[in-house]
Amino acid sequence: MTRLLADSSSTRGASRDSVGDGPEPSGPVPHQPHRGVPRNTAWQGDNLLYDIYERRLAARIDPATVPHHVGVILDGNRRWAKSMGFGAAQGHKRGADKIEEFLGWAEQMGVQVVTLWLLSTDNLSRDPAELSPLLDIIAHAVDELAETGRWSLRLVGAVDLLPEPLAERLRAAVVRSRPASAGASESDGAAGHAVKTAEVEDRRMQVNIAVGYGGRQEIADAVRELLRERAAAGASLEEVAASLSEEDITEHLYTKGQPDPDLVIRTSGEQRLSGFLLWQSVHSEYYFCEVNWPAFRRVDFLRALRDFAGRERRLGR
Repeated sequence: MTRLLADSSSTRGASRDSVGDGPEPSGPVPHQPHRGVPRNTAWQGDNLLYDIYERRLAARIDPATVPHHVGVILDGNRRWAKSMGFGAAQGHKRGADKIEEFLGWAEQMGVQVVTLWLLSTDNLSRDPAELSPLLDIIAHAVDELAETGRWSLRLVGAVDLLPEPLAERLRAAVVRSRPASAGASESDGAAGHAVKTAEVEDRRMQVNIAVGYGGRQEIADAVRELLRERAAAGASLEEVAASLSEEDITEHLYTKGQPDPDLVIRTSGEQRLSGFLLWQSVHSEYYFCEVNWPAFRRVDFLRALRDFAGRERRLGR
């Protein structure tokens, strides 16, 4: 299943309204007509109703309850394309166009870290005729994110499994997204995540680009890097086994130095994680949304935040 890019208006896990939000409009949010199409009075009225509802919903969300780290499984591009009578590539392109818009919503609400799952390791085994256009769309999308200069990008995934031209293009985009004072070198290891950055000084929202990502692959890469590191320090296998801790694994993950995801959102109605942030999501809250990714709206995101705010998080205690 392709993660990237990927309409009903309902969501699983957040169908209720918070007190004071007002009645939730029924039916899908009206889409704005194309330029040149006369505006319909009924459409204007419906759109105004949703605008009011969305503003009230945003105002009711306490900034203190907003998750620090949000992970997103961008699912449903091909289903969206099929429902619209388009080809799969058009669905992926439409989904790619949604990414920057979503990041703007997250930044506006005070989210500090966003992890976007764009391509899984399983996706890499697809027919080249299908995979090649998708990789081009991903590369173009990441290039555009870097050009905005709004966010600090990080690659999370087995970068060495990607075609080398794509891997180099993604690395170059990450470098362009860093502050001028940040280092320009990145590890060429399998995980491709040992990055020299000025993250302490960089206050921008961090955006993890998960390409060639698999949860099991990440854990394997973390253990592999840890063993190599300890071996280089002269430790024996027995010594490593005796001292190995959960913290050791965490410090070698693609997301090292970042908080674990508080909230994981999956679009398209599928209710599974598929290995996304397998290690980090042990205490995450999950939100499954019926809307396919290209049709995902700000109101859908706000509903996810509202649902998250209403949950009692015990973190295993």
